[in-house]
Amino acid sequence: MTPPETRYARSGDFHIAYQVVGSGPLDLVFVPGAASNVDIFWDAPHWANFFSRIATFSRLILFDKRGTGLSDRIAGIASLEERMDDVRAVMDAVGSQRAALFGISEGGPMSLLFAATYP
Repeated sequence: MTPPETRYARSGDFHIAYQVVGSGPLDLVFVPGAASNVDIFWDAPHWANFFSRIATFSRLILFDKRGTGLSDRIAGIASLEERMDDVRAVMDAVGSQRAALFGISEGGPMSLLFAATYP
């Protein structure tokens, strides 16, 4: 499958790569683990199939956290709060005011913090 168009949201001084797939009534933000690349996800059949199925019932929002994938590089390690702000920046860029978060690996704690901060 051809990757959807990659766009960039501004989060502080950083550009965060994101993609939007599908147009369902629910916004679903996929919060990746330690490493991701929104374009390479689509080259892996299991990820492409997984994301394509989710996009049948939602507007799926994918992104690369700062320092990973197609997002801007950083010096050092970003805090959980800084990475959480990347979720907010991407949601703002796509006009999402309410979304379900699906976090895997280290994306899980980030999703929990985001949900607690922005209920």
